[in-house]
Amino acid sequence: MTEWSRRTALLLPEGATGSRAQPAIRIFGRWARGPLLPVLRLWRRNIQLRVVVSTLLLSLAVVLVLGVVVIGQVRNGLLEAKRQTAISQADGGFAVAADRADRAVTGTDPGDGTPGRATDPGVWLTGMVEQLASGGQGVYSVVALPSQLSGQPFGGETAGGAPRGPRSSADIRPEESVPQDMRDALDGNAGTHRRYGTIVRPDGSTQTALIVGRRLTDNHGNPYQLYYLFPFTQEEKSLALVKGTITTAGVFLVALLGAIAWLVVRQAVTPVRMAARIAERLAAGRLQERMKVSGEDDIARLGESFNKMARSLQAKIHQLEELSRMQRRFVSDVSHELRTPLTTVRMAADVIHESKSDFDPMTARSAELLIDQLDRFEAMLAELLEISRFDAGAAALEAEPTDLRDSVRRVLEAAEPLAGRKGTRLVVRGDERPVVAEVDPRRVERVLRNLVVNAIEHGEGRDVVVRLAVAPGEDGAVAVAVRDHGIGLGPGEAERVFNRFWRADPARARTTGGTGLGLSIALEDTRLHGGRLEAWGAPGRGAQFRLTLPRTADGPLGGSPIELEPADAGPGGAPGAAGAAAGSGATALSAREAGHGSGHGPERGADSREEAGRGW
Repeated sequence: MTEWSRRTALLLPEGATGSRAQPAIRIFGRWARGPLLPVLRLWRRNIQLRVVVSTLLLSLAVVLVLGVVVIGQVRNGLLEAKRQTAISQADGGFAVAADRADRAVTGTDPGDGTPGRATDPGVWLTGMVEQLASGGQGVYSVVALPSQLSGQPFGGETAGGAPRGPRSSADIRPEESVPQDMRDALDGNAGTHRRYGTIVRPDGSTQTALIVGRRLTDNHGNPYQLYYLFPFTQEEKSLALVKGTITTAGVFLVALLGAIAWLVVRQAVTPVRMAARIAERLAAGRLQERMKVSGEDDIARLGESFNKMARSLQAKIHQLEELSRMQRRFVSDVSHELRTPLTTVRMAADVIHESKSDFDPMTARSAELLIDQLDRFEAMLAELLEISRFDAGAAALEAEPTDLRDSVRRVLEAAEPLAGRKGTRLVVRGDERPVVAEVDPRRVERVLRNLVVNAIEHGEGRDVVVRLAVAPGEDGAVAVAVRDHGIGLGPGEAERVFNRFWRADPARARTTGGTGLGLSIALEDTRLHGGRLEAWGAPGRGAQFRLTLPRTADGPLGGSPIELEPADAGPGGAPGAAGAAAGSGATALSAREAGHGSGHGPERGADSREEAGRGW
């Protein structure tokens, strides 16, 4: 068991297990994370907030460090000054007490005018403590305590009745205020001793103080201990004043730095936000939007550059739109103008074709070629006219309830001759039950015809599988997928397969005619239905195109009931494919999201088994 597991087990109640506690932990995590999400989102999206908060935190850290350093220096200075003053005053008091004791032994003490040795020691000690304390009211206290080296008990009675107990000059508890270890130290060493201690008042309150003591002798030569207690009252007040001043200054300094950071960042961020809003409006098509420029600083130059870019972009877009309109109009005009001469040529060619039996073999073959090329030309012209209608927005949907099985059946019957010539077998799956949707049968059949013909052309003689499926539910989508096992699509080709006139290998020959607009028209037909047309492919593993349509016209489009990547597209290659598969070019392109794309027409090279590229 790991350390984490042992700690977790200790936190769980008796009888509980980790698996039972995990849901509660997850619920608590979600509950705790909920209120933080708006804050985190604001933190990620607002650079001004991040800079201001970072500045406040750094300023607070600097102020705290400086405050600690300054307060430490002030405290040390106060303590040192207090120590020097206390030692000086205590040494003076000790000298006075020693001098009085010496003079009391040898003569008359000037303090009371009686012979020194005749004075009661208790009375003498009391007078001495009062005299020493008279010059330090509120600054220090004087305490006299018995010494263990004295032959007489310090607290006993003398002949005059004066008690020999502890003496003090203020309302303190002498024996509790002076620590025992310091008293023992004075008995062992007659020198001056210093120590930080605590003064205990009669009411139980305490106060920190510096205690200075020395062992002396009284007027009878008996040892006793004399202490000076210097409370830190004034120093504590001074230190509190310094702390308050530094705290107040620090708060104002941090607030000031935060305000300065907010103003500075606002000046830098506001133009950036303005540029972002203008860029969003430009992306939405409002090309006349511009930034407001004031001044000559870097931000002003940025605004001028942005406006210059916007003007250039607007001019280029207008130029491209005008060129696109001219191209669409040219294609539409040429397509319409060609119909009349093409009709005349068609009539003449039909007459010639009907009389080909009267011609010699070479002339008869020429008549057949003429008819074939006219059929191809008519198909190309029809595609150009159709794409021009899409560009002009004139395409209309004539939806009606349709069983897609019938559409698939008609498309496969029309493609059967081509499949026979290629040696391809057409397989239909999923047609056991009706696949009904409100669609335009003509447009759907055109989409399926492009997909099936392309699959036959690029399937290299292998099976082409058409799969139908219906998603569950009343609003479930319907889908038709066309799968081939040919050379597949290279990396990135599935993204370009719907572009107009795009071919993977332009050098390949075309056997079924076309302009390269087949898949572009199929994509537009799919968009008109509100559906999706998607492509998947990988080199050596074939390709699959999936058409997904809503069940009803203008209805919601849900998920497709058919996977885009087929189940048989393993890494080892499709069934019957030679060689290992290379990097996949699988991708999906939605007809709802794609622009005017193009190009997977029904044309294809004649000898597809010998070509490495795939043309569309």
